[in-house]
Amino acid sequence: MLACLGDLVEDVIVRLDGPVNVASDTHAHISRRRGGSAANVAAMAATLGHPTRFLGQVGSDAIGSALLAELDDEGVDVSMARRSGSTGTIVALVDHLGERSMLTDRRACLDLDDPDPGWLDRVAVLHVPFYSLASGRIAGTAATVIAWASQRGIAVAVDLSSTSIMNEVGIAEVGRRLERNPPTIVLANADEAAAIGIDGPVAGALTVIKRGPRPAVIRCPDGTEFEVDAIAMPGVNDTTGAGDAFAAGFLTSPGWADDPRAACESGHRAAAGLLRSRC
Repeated sequence: MLACLGDLVEDVIVRLDGPVNVASDTHAHISRRRGGSAANVAAMAATLGHPTRFLGQVGSDAIGSALLAELDDEGVDVSMARRSGSTGTIVALVDHLGERSMLTDRRACLDLDDPDPGWLDRVAVLHVPFYSLASGRIAGTAATVIAWASQRGIAVAVDLSSTSIMNEVGIAEVGRRLERNPPTIVLANADEAAAIGIDGPVAGALTVIKRGPRPAVIRCPDGTEFEVDAIAMPGVNDTTGAGDAFAAGFLTSPGWADDPRAACESGHRAAAGLLRSRC
């Protein structure tokens, strides 16, 4: 089983038809969908037919109920999710050139505490976006669960998630937290890799750098390095969640630790499948 520890929120996607008219109206297309990096990975993994569990907290409100029900319908085990407070929201502004900006209000996600060792029962891989290690009570919870996973021989995947979150924490502190909570695999996009100065395996972990339409770079603990071509997806103007889909495809690939090339190809297929559904 793959367990994903982190956020489940409502995403509000705002696609602008042109530049924002400050202090006036701007035409836009607005939609809502389930979001949160950990929830996205869990949902895609379940869609791929892999047993998956979500570990996190949503509000004790109607939106939280709806989001959990949607994950459950997609085949994710949500029986261990917590309910308290109000559900978070992320507003994604997609401008007329396709550039994304995220306005984040994580709310209940940040308050996940009092971890339960039973969360890891039957789990083979624990996936933790760095959001979950950055701030709030969830940061201590994530560190504790990672330690439990390491003690049990469970593989730990950490996705660096966000350059802005890394800068808030401090790049040096990001490195220290990875050293204190040693992962088996680190996932990063090109900007995150540049921010932390990745030039080899991070914290001794298998390190995968996603570069959008360009080949992904894999850096192995033994020092070997290679690239794996991405799948061309022309005409896509909303890539939200593609990195999470890649993570799901990679981590559900059989023997990903021994055959990261095949796992990376699986990740590319999962990301392309998500993007294809939006064309």
